[in-house]
Amino acid sequence: MTAAPLRKEQFEMDQEVAAPADAAAVAPTAEAKASPLARLIPEGLKVPTARQAFDAAWPPVLGITVFLTLWALLAPLVNTSLGTLPGPGDVWTAFTGLLGEYSAARAEQAAAEAAGGSWTGAPTFVDQVFTSLKTVGMGFALATIAAVPLGLIAGMSKKFNAAINPLVQIMRPISPLAWLPIVTMVVSASMTSEDPSMSKSFVISAVVVMLCSLWPTLINTAIGTASIDKDLINVGRVLKLSWAQRLTKLVLPSSLPYIFTGMRLSLGVGWMVLIAAEMLSQNPGLGKFVWDEFQNGNQQSLARIMVAVVSIGVIGFILDRVMMAMQAFVSRNRTV
Repeated sequence: MTAAPLRKEQFEMDQEVAAPADAAAVAPTAEAKASPLARLIPEGLKVPTARQAFDAAWPPVLGITVFLTLWALLAPLVNTSLGTLPGPGDVWTAFTGLLGEYSAARAEQAAAEAAGGSWTGAPTFVDQVFTSLKTVGMGFALATIAAVPLGLIAGMSKKFNAAINPLVQIMRPISPLAWLPIVTMVVSASMTSEDPSMSKSFVISAVVVMLCSLWPTLINTAIGTASIDKDLINVGRVLKLSWAQRLTKLVLPSSLPYIFTGMRLSLGVGWMVLIAAEMLSQNPGLGKFVWDEFQNGNQQSLARIMVAVVSIGVIGFILDRVMMAMQAFVSRNRTV
């Protein structure tokens, strides 16, 4: 028997459907189509379009512009004992002057050390900023170390939660100004030897920050741990997971958003508490800088105080963004 000839329509359809023998060699890959810039972007990260970036950027830019405009217009109308309230331009001029003082101080320090001596000048504004950042970092670290374990235990044990809940509710509203004299006396009596790497003023401020900022982390951690899906707990019991395995594989991944929310709140509280503690105790930092400028009372003091106020707000905003980035990084592959 001879094979029936193919119809023209069937031949054309086969030509359209059949794939080439080496499709990878014919069709360009997705990686080859991607631009060099696109290949540098980590996998899974979505880059916003120009329209999305514009829609996200213009509201805050507009808000800041309106605020600065109102500030510039209304500041000359406010009279104080040191003159009119500084506007944005005056504050910027004072800020650049403070940076110039820092550069001059570093040059003097380098010259003194090169000559074999030591520099004994007063700390500049930039030095005070770094001092406050180190202090709040230490206090926040101590608060996190104390609050997260207590919160996890409180969330997993109703009896432990009932035991510490009255203490938490009593100690949480205590002002840092009330803690400060107690902490000062305890630290001064405890630190009898001089340690150049950790001064008494640094320890006092860090402990006050810890005592006032650990409560949001503790409470949020306990709430997050207690709100875990009961089915997950039952699965852990069926699988006969140990207490440590339940903690690391079930409790921590589920309560991680609550823990970071509490840490963000604690860091904000700690930053506010630190400025008040430094101002009252005259410990080195931004709070002491503000108080010293207030006591000086010269023509530039008000503008320099405004620089410190703006810096405190900007640094607080940056710290919050850093915590958000850490939460996103830790939670990027979170699975339960």
